[in-house]
Amino acid sequence: MPDAIGIIGVIPARYGSRRFPGKPLARIAGKPMIQHVYERALRSRLLSDVIVATDDRRILSVVEGFGGRALMTSRDHPTGSDRVAEVASRVEGAFYVNIQGDEPLIDPGAIDKCASLLREGHAMSTLMVRITTWDDVFDPNIVKVVTSSEGKAIYFSRSPIPYVPGDVRSQAKASPDGYFRHVGIYGYTAEVLDSLHGAGQCWLEVAESLEQLRALWLGIPIAVAEVESAGPCVDLPEDIAKVEAIIGMDGKTNG
Repeated sequence: MPDAIGIIGVIPARYGSRRFPGKPLARIAGKPMIQHVYERALRSRLLSDVIVATDDRRILSVVEGFGGRALMTSRDHPTGSDRVAEVASRVEGAFYVNIQGDEPLIDPGAIDKCASLLREGHAMSTLMVRITTWDDVFDPNIVKVVTSSEGKAIYFSRSPIPYVPGDVRSQAKASPDGYFRHVGIYGYTAEVLDSLHGAGQCWLEVAESLEQLRALWLGIPIAVAEVESAGPCVDLPEDIAKVEAIIGMDGKTNG
């Protein structure tokens, strides 16, 4: 991985998930999930370093045990972005990329695409993927994003956006058109991270439980690039079997 650009990849890893305590340490195909994410991030062409930012010494110990780099951070951070901001205050870099710790099949190319937007001069960046089923449009666990003609985020929501008149699920259309799922990876400058952390949570992000809305609330533009596909997230223990099935079909163990 090249050092010159100074893009730091940070994987926030909190132990106390409400729905899945200890999730970063859950075993997937013989490895803890955090190791899958870390090793995928190492395949990025643009990151100069990868750091796990955790609030628990059990996670710290596991990461260091497989040869990774980890930092202990405060237990009080309300979001991953706040945890990344603490890392940015301690580790110098030109840019920072927040990589979700519950995406064990994250595409290293997606990390690079998010990082590339920062290199092009954007202060904050993220990704989206086209939605192909109406069930996903109406699923509150799938975050939707609407963008401007310039590729900047207008809004993110768990609700179907844009608005859909009538019961579109009964229509004969094979797939929805113009709907995009947000892919939860973020890039930021150090200045943006400092602004986000300093502002504290806003009512929009609390209402939707979406941390990226803090940036829009503050008037920080978010550049959004489209990717062709996005790997599955592990939200609940039962999601592990789905990921292991994909790993098995690929004939590899994400190493």
